Amino acid sequence: MRQISHCRPEEVGLSSARLARVDDWMRRWVDSGRLPCLVTMVARHGRVVDLRCYGRADVERNKPVATDTIFRIYSMTKPLTSVTIMMLYEEGRFQLDDPIARFLPCFRNMRVYVGGMGGKLDTVPAQRDITFRDLLTHTSGLTYGFMESNPVDALYRERGVDFGLPDGNLGELVERAAALPLIAQPGREWNYSIAADVLGHLVAVISGQSFERFLQERVIGPLGMVDTGFFVPGDKLGRFAANYGPTPEGKLQLLDDPQTSRFGAPRRVCSGGGGLVSTAADFMRFCQMMLNKGELDGTRLLGRKTVSLMTANHLGGDMAAMGQARFSESSFEGIGFGLGFSVMLDPARAQIMGTPGEYAWGGLASTAFWVDPAEDMAVVMLTQLVPSSTYPIRRELRVLTYQALVD
Repeated sequence: MRQISHCRPEEVGLSSARLARVDDWMRRWVDSGRLPCLVTMVARHGRVVDLRCYGRADVERNKPVATDTIFRIYSMTKPLTSVTIMMLYEEGRFQLDDPIARFLPCFRNMRVYVGGMGGKLDTVPAQRDITFRDLLTHTSGLTYGFMESNPVDALYRERGVDFGLPDGNLGELVERAAALPLIAQPGREWNYSIAADVLGHLVAVISGQSFERFLQERVIGPLGMVDTGFFVPGDKLGRFAANYGPTPEGKLQLLDDPQTSRFGAPRRVCSGGGGLVSTAADFMRFCQMMLNKGELDGTRLLGRKTVSLMTANHLGGDMAAMGQARFSESSFEGIGFGLGFSVMLDPARAQIMGTPGEYAWGGLASTAFWVDPAEDMAVVMLTQLVPSSTYPIRRELRVLTYQALVD
């Protein structure tokens, strides 16, 4: 594992005594039996100032979590996918307002669901094509089958539009999705969706490489993210965490055993929306690259103006203003969305500590990260509990890290 440069919190304007409160917080959650483990990492001014872990990566085998434990990061894959497509944008391959049908003809002449049930869905023609910006901002009208909130979601489940399953390949799954109605007119509403998986396929079509190869050669490899990938090699399975869900009593039930997990072998479908595993140290390298405006250790992935564009709010207002909020990865009041990240607009409206311009996202198994350019700070939190909305641990850790700032 790549060595991490540490310093005392006081050297970069944080209080060791106040950061120590994270320990008690971790112990309360884990010792109560509600979480299996927690790993947190805080960096400021390019140096890691706090790295903690507590609990068991594998409760059944009584295996303690470690700072290099490998976790399923699910939707924290999406920002990396956004970086890959924006690398191609920097090469002049497309413009953000270009229709994706230019590269994926299956998305021509889309229709939009407006009513009906079962096999009798009422649809109207899409008023315009889906663009690259629509995909990056989750305003494309696509959805997820697991939402279970309208008949189109049910069609996704019925037709096997699930990028986490081994059925089909990336292109086939994208074509299945394109054959189904949208749930909103493109650009009209914010709806969490398979958009990043479509972006992954676009990376493959535009670059001429498989998505996983492009991601490895252009992002993961250059950043030195040595434990990040779409599966866990056999020699690293001993560091792979188990995944859990809550019981009705608030305890843990095993969902995915690391020794028999589908993540233990190469995947046929490499999901740009949720397929990666990673470690705290690896993901912090990605965060630091973003904080550095596209560069890390002399390797530049993106230009600084591209990073600024990606981390600006691209919605007309906050997410709450973009129709009915349908997913809880983030608060919707006071939070906008950029090209692959949520973007803090107003901490008072969001009812949480933060800084305007800070950007973030999380994953299905309660993982999270945020990057604060104004404070030159980044935080990564890893655990394994599905779904991510079970407990308010992300919001609690935000308070615990921000309250430790003393400069």
